Amino acid sequence: MARSLDGLFFVPVADQAPGQVGRRTRFEYHERDGLVRADYAGGDVVKGHLIGTRAADTVDFRYVQLRPDGTTASGHCTSLVTELPDGRLRMEETWTWESQEGSGTSTVEQPLD
Repeated sequence: MARSLDGLFFVPVADQAPGQVGRRTRFEYHERDGLVRADYAGGDVVKGHLIGTRAADTVDFRYVQLRPDGTTASGHCTSLVTELPDGRLRMEETWTWESQEGSGTSTVEQPLD
């Protein structure tokens, strides 16, 4: 199992569609006893929160976010946590909006800095 997400920062490796997370979005994760939560903001997200659980290297969570136009969006995501050759963690995500149409995949990883 990859190490704990607690206190780690993650950034998307690519931009998504407008109104979604992108390369300027930054996530701060917290993990304890199988509970995972994160706060995120940046780019097309004013403020976002996610909460869920972790079993081995799989994180299952719900998310909600506020956009600059004042609208909110929410959904469900499952992420596979892996370790990169340089020791940073990466999460391969499969997500589905629950507040609107759409689904997809994305990748976040610890930044190089």
